[in-house]
Amino acid sequence: MKVPFVDLKTQYESIRDEIEVAIQQVLGWNARMDGLQGAILSVKLKRLAHWNEARRKNAQLYNELLSNVDGVFIPREADYAKHIYHIYAIRVQNRDALINALAEKGISCGIHYPVPVHLQEAYHFLELGKGSFPIAEKCAEELVSLPMYPELTKEQIEYVTRQIKNIFSPNNINASYIRHYTLKHYQSVSKYHGKSHL
Repeated sequence: MKVPFVDLKTQYESIRDEIEVAIQQVLGWNARMDGLQGAILSVKLKRLAHWNEARRKNAQLYNELLSNVDGVFIPREADYAKHIYHIYAIRVQNRDALINALAEKGISCGIHYPVPVHLQEAYHFLELGKGSFPIAEKCAEELVSLPMYPELTKEQIEYVTRQIKNIFSPNNINASYIRHYTLKHYQSVSKYHGKSHL
């Protein structure tokens, strides 16, 4: 196995052109922090614990409001871990339809990791094609990040979740298009990781 070599000219052009976020074309690292950013972060670090706790509270409210929505799979926290929810991502089928429906209500969502690592161009030399890691690939197709930051208010989270509930409501004629996972499907997925959720 040969790791591809990228010359300095190619690396420079990648940085200059600001390649697409979350798409890795070459192996490397990102270290852009300068002195001014370091000084700002040294101040912000004093507030990090408070911000992390605020994110956790926001995530808890999201979980409470979305836990019983059929077709929406919320993140779970392992017993041995403490999630800070830098991203709050749910799993749904027909993700684009959900994103578009929420956008019509003024809610912006994100797709943070659209391509799993083994399918990134930078790792083409590993010769791992589609199907090598089916769970990672399925997650990349289904995960959608909801608004999440420490300053989110209870009213904002309730608005987001209310719109999601409306979209997935059996009375919504578009619900069957957005939500057509079956329990059998998730049980088949769960054999890889022992659970039917994230």
